[in-house]
Amino acid sequence: MTTAEYTPNHVDHQSWLKRAENWLDNKGRSAWIAATVLGFVFFWPLGLALLVYIIWNKKMKNSFCTHRNKIHLMKSSGNSAFDAYKMDTIKRLQDEQENFEAFLKRLRDAKDKAEFDEFLADREKQDA
Repeated sequence: MTTAEYTPNHVDHQSWLKRAENWLDNKGRSAWIAATVLGFVFFWPLGLALLVYIIWNKKMKNSFCTHRNKIHLMKSSGNSAFDAYKMDTIKRLQDEQENFEAFLKRLRDAKDKAEFDEFLADREKQDA
C-alpha cells in the first residue's frame, strides 16, 4: 500500500466540510441563510452552529461583498486602455489599504505596549 492510497478518515471529513463551505460561499449569502434556516428546522443545534460560524467568520459580509466585487472588477469595459488604468488604480488602492491596515496594527500594538507598561509601573508602585 502506498501513501497515496492511505488517507486517514479525519482528512476525508475535513475535505468534505471544506467542500461544503466552498460550495456555500460560491452560492452566496442566500445559501448560507438557507442552510442555517434548514439547520434550525431539522436539527436546531446544527442551525445554531451554522449561525455562530457565520457570525464568527463574518460570512455574511465577506461572501456577499467579495463575490459582488470580484464580478464587478473582472468585468471588462471593452476599452483596453481603461481596463489597464482600472487595474492599476485597483492595485494602488489595494496597496494603500494594506499599508493603512499595517499602520493601524502598529498603532494598536503601540497602544497595547503603552497600556502594559503603565500596568507594570502601577504594579511596581503598589509593591514598593
